[in-house]
Amino acid sequence: MKTLMSQSAEFRFRSALQRRKEFLASKRLGRSGSDGERHGNLCMDMTWITGRLALGGGIWNAQNMADVTRAGITHIIDMQIEFDDTPLAEPYGIEVLWNPTDDDFHSKPVELFQRGVDFAAKALEVENSRVLIHCAAGVHRAAMMMLAVLCSQGWEMEEAMQTMLARRPVVDFADVYLESVERFLQQQVRASE
Repeated sequence: MKTLMSQSAEFRFRSALQRRKEFLASKRLGRSGSDGERHGNLCMDMTWITGRLALGGGIWNAQNMADVTRAGITHIIDMQIEFDDTPLAEPYGIEVLWNPTDDDFHSKPVELFQRGVDFAAKALEVENSRVLIHCAAGVHRAAMMMLAVLCSQGWEMEEAMQTMLARRPVVDFADVYLESVERFLQQQVRASE
């Protein structure tokens, strides 16, 4: 018998997958206000959250990595446990942080966020750099890391979440992941005092 928590997680996952299907279908029909307008016809599933930060799904193959390069991405934070992008990115000179994370709806350690935030901050110090944060579907893990990065740059959490949802409606903020980001941000504040 499934627990209430696992039923809730399964419902959230199925809902997010349905939103992702609808989102990808709208991209194929040219209704997405993300990559298609800004970078031509890319096959890669990615959405610009800011002018220099993109959020997306898995890269998986050389064609998608070529799309990532054409989009001007210089750095990648790969949150998926399933696949390390490093070998695909090497021929293009794209720096990759493989930050493997299980999408298990369990609390995530502060160190996971610190690695990603530090990598993004260093990358964004470089003029004209662009960072892609992705996981397999661009729904949970990458959204969680994007939220941590934006809030570390001074965004209010609610503003960051609303911006992400407006630009990439498939993102899903699981409560346990939000709590993990909040714990990381609280530690950042304590460390700066």
